[in-house]
Amino acid sequence: MSSDEVWEAPEGEGADVDPGDGRDETSAQRADRNWNELLQEFRVFQTGTQILAAFLLTLPFQQRFAQLAPFDVVVYLVLVFLAVIVTLLALAPVALHRLLFRQKAKTELVGLGSKILIVCLAAASLLFTGIVLFIVDFLLAPPAGIIAASCVFVVLIVIWVVLPLVIRAQRRAHVAGR
Repeated sequence: MSSDEVWEAPEGEGADVDPGDGRDETSAQRADRNWNELLQEFRVFQTGTQILAAFLLTLPFQQRFAQLAPFDVVVYLVLVFLAVIVTLLALAPVALHRLLFRQKAKTELVGLGSKILIVCLAAASLLFTGIVLFIVDFLLAPPAGIIAASCVFVVLIVIWVVLPLVIRAQRRAHVAGR
């Protein structure tokens, strides 16, 4: 069981403790811990994406913005919408928590928050890739922008998708080998 999964005790058991993971915590304590870990991840994520959004919002007020080719204007607008979507999604768990406060929905919040964070990371991957495309295309040429953006996207896929899948497979093989 990964640390972002919430363990629920079998019904009818007096002690609400998961003996298999080495932690002595109830399912409510686990939900609280998972929620706090998730919020920390969102805090790290929000800072970078908010800086990128602010950067994008200042560009139309620069003199060289008028020199953008039509393709660059389209890329820019897509990036602005992506930045806004990522920012709104990153704020969603806060809104959900506030609206569900004292409703004993922490387990559901953790599950939904985890899914939202994954969507945020996917959207941020597109945002980061698009920003590299936008900047390199503007400064050099469209082919250079496409090559640079493709390289960034490959690095993101390796770090954010391939590496975790390899680690999961290794852990499963290790657990199966016990």
